[in-house]
Amino acid sequence: MSTSIVLTIVSDDHPGIVENLSEVLAEHGGNWAESSMMSLAGKFAGILLVQVPDEQADQLVSALENLDSNGMQIVAQRSTAEARVEASREYSIELVGQDHPGIVHEITEVLARHGINVQELETMIQSASMSGESLFFAHAKIFVPPDLALDRLQDELEDLANELMVDINLENE
Repeated sequence: MSTSIVLTIVSDDHPGIVENLSEVLAEHGGNWAESSMMSLAGKFAGILLVQVPDEQADQLVSALENLDSNGMQIVAQRSTAEARVEASREYSIELVGQDHPGIVHEITEVLARHGINVQELETMIQSASMSGESLFFAHAKIFVPPDLALDRLQDELEDLANELMVDINLENE
């Protein structure tokens, strides 16, 4: 049997971070399953799902804790449950508009009120080519409960888009 462990990693960004992680994982017979990693404001940030043989799980966690001496902050959490989506419907949300505080909160407030699970969220801010304004972009993969009326959700998102002065598109995956 194997143990699933979710790792979150934060460190000053420098070459060798991913290599250090993969080396420790390989030394313990682990498998690098899924990850998302990037550099943000001079920091390396990542989330990683690994599978490791049950008998190696404790040793792997200890070895990862030792990477703190290299300046890495690692949180390791074991997971025994598989993600449950059941009969949820998968959709994506694309958003673009002038950047201002609170956009993510306003959108996620509507989603949470309807029992929608945000599976993935990617955001970025870019300078508009002509005006130089800061534009906020977001892409989310969401799971919508089977009993939720999509037209109601669409109406609320359109109202919110008008209020925030952004474009929001809800699309079936």
